[in-house]
Amino acid sequence: MRCSFDDIALFRGLRRATGSVMLNIALFGPPGAGKGTQSAALVKRFNLCYISTGDLLRQELAEGSKLGTDAREIIASGGLVSDEIIVQILEKTIAANPTANGFLFDGFPRTAIQAYILEGLMTKLNTSLDCLINLEVPVEESLRRLIERGKSSGRSDDNETVIRNRLKEYHDKTLPVLDFYEQKGVRVDVDGTQDIETVRDEIEKIARTQYSKRPVGVVVFGYPGSGRGSQAKALAKEFGLEFVATGRMLEEEMAADTGVGRKVRALYESGQLVPDEIVIPLIERRLENSEGVRGFIFKGVPRTLVQSYILDGLMKKHDCPISKVLEIEVPMLQLVERLDQRSRTKRCMPYDNGTDKIVRRLRDHEVKTIPVIEKYEQVHGVTKIDGTGSFEQVFAVCAREVSSLFQVGGRL
Repeated sequence: MRCSFDDIALFRGLRRATGSVMLNIALFGPPGAGKGTQSAALVKRFNLCYISTGDLLRQELAEGSKLGTDAREIIASGGLVSDEIIVQILEKTIAANPTANGFLFDGFPRTAIQAYILEGLMTKLNTSLDCLINLEVPVEESLRRLIERGKSSGRSDDNETVIRNRLKEYHDKTLPVLDFYEQKGVRVDVDGTQDIETVRDEIEKIARTQYSKRPVGVVVFGYPGSGRGSQAKALAKEFGLEFVATGRMLEEEMAADTGVGRKVRALYESGQLVPDEIVIPLIERRLENSEGVRGFIFKGVPRTLVQSYILDGLMKKHDCPISKVLEIEVPMLQLVERLDQRSRTKRCMPYDNGTDKIVRRLRDHEVKTIPVIEKYEQVHGVTKIDGTGSFEQVFAVCAREVSSLFQVGGRL
């Protein structure tokens, strides 16, 4: 099966299938460093898509494919195959693994050009490489291990002449890749001469640490009166997320009686939505000023398709993908009853005051926000939540969904 890098549906499917933040690791080191052994443990533990160009090429050779034929002579001499072949193998492997929580690259990238190739691939997935784990093994130890392996492997490339050529290729062409990722601040070195279990434990600790650093983005949708604000606020407190609510930010502006606040008050009193020119700068300011949080949870934004595109751009700018989208569903009659009851309490909002305003708000959601939810269903997937139960019942379901974002192969 062959797919194209432009097959966006494939990459959307990868993100939707996992329901979590992707974990992407490159396992690095000279031939004989133990990358294959350690990769097997990581793949099993974190449900990653394993990509070893060497193994995949040998599979192509066994199948007698065109890729295998093209690569046969190169592999036999211990050389590096062309980037064109590598790209095709990556495409093929990604297409065959749509449910992985992320990717584990074993011995890839091997050149600076391949590092740029990987950057482009990660960009297509709307993600990035979390870390490059470098297994440090001296040349003579690598040579000893590979010669020993050659006694039982039956691989034509496990003889001393080819091995030395491979090690020379590694030092000449691959070591500069370490500098590439060192500059990006994602390189982590591990002593590969330790016993297998110790190396495995160190690598798993690194993977857990990197995963916990990835911020998450949660969007909570629902008609006015669905309880989306209360649920989002509670979820933010439960999971250490920054609660980004346009309503709250606008209320702060009104309370401070700023120029923005006075404009907002006039719009509220007429039952109109606040325009993007006011909302977006407030959101960006909140994102920029938030520190030490595990991510963001949004209530009240995006309300329109335009806002959805703006929010996607802002989140990408802050390297925080939208990882979960919830929609709290409540029957229309119950929504009207809730809003009417709220209008008689201290929690009354300016747009609750009057049946005509309530109806207008519900209609605005129907016309402007439902298309946003439909778009997010295609791009991210939307989890429907029954909002008719008690607050505690609804929260339990929402919390279960959000907690999945912090799990890879089990709770971290």
